[in-house]
Amino acid sequence: MKYVTYLRVSTQRQGASGLGLEAQRANVRSFVITSDTILAEYVEVESGKNASRPELQRALAHARETNATLLIAKLDRLARNVAFIANLLEAGVDVAAADLPQANRFVLHIMSAVAEQEGKAISERTKHALAQAKLRGRKLGWSNPSRQDHGMANLRSQEARQAKSAAFAQQIGPKIAELRSAGASYGVIASELNALGIAAPRGTRWWPATARSTLTRYLALQGES
Repeated sequence: MKYVTYLRVSTQRQGASGLGLEAQRANVRSFVITSDTILAEYVEVESGKNASRPELQRALAHARETNATLLIAKLDRLARNVAFIANLLEAGVDVAAADLPQANRFVLHIMSAVAEQEGKAISERTKHALAQAKLRGRKLGWSNPSRQDHGMANLRSQEARQAKSAAFAQQIGPKIAELRSAGASYGVIASELNALGIAAPRGTRWWPATARSTLTRYLALQGES
């Protein structure tokens, strides 16, 4: 048997990092007897909802020209759409799935139909649940006042933290600036502040990076950065 393999990932990040691809290649390796039976590998980086698959078309053309079988690493990498798979099976190329070795054309049709029906059922249940929630007077999405209140609370909390950080820098910044002017390193300054019992911005120990960031904020507040 000769095979042309087809692998698909949904995102550019997966394609660049190999995430998902190695698992699919492992499926292929477990299916084929020897690697020399694989004539070519085609990798698609495309959403499963998009029926436009240029790499799949190239794989089909290659398989047709060489009288090879198109080997799909995972059946769900094709599409959960019965019409899409039906058209694929009518392309005049034998198709096999590495994760379902016993699958024939009939089984592929049935599985795609079941997957498509499942997707439609999930969509309908979701729409029904949202409609029922709306009938009960529940606000959905960003029209929900609680979500808006939560966002405003986060904003106020962030502003409070920034104000507190600025006040701290104004208080301790002159001391750090004085020590830096005397030639002390940030490590020495951190040790000095710890020895004096002065708590760092978050109540922890001083570190060189903490001293540096506090001085940077202080100078920025003074308009000297």
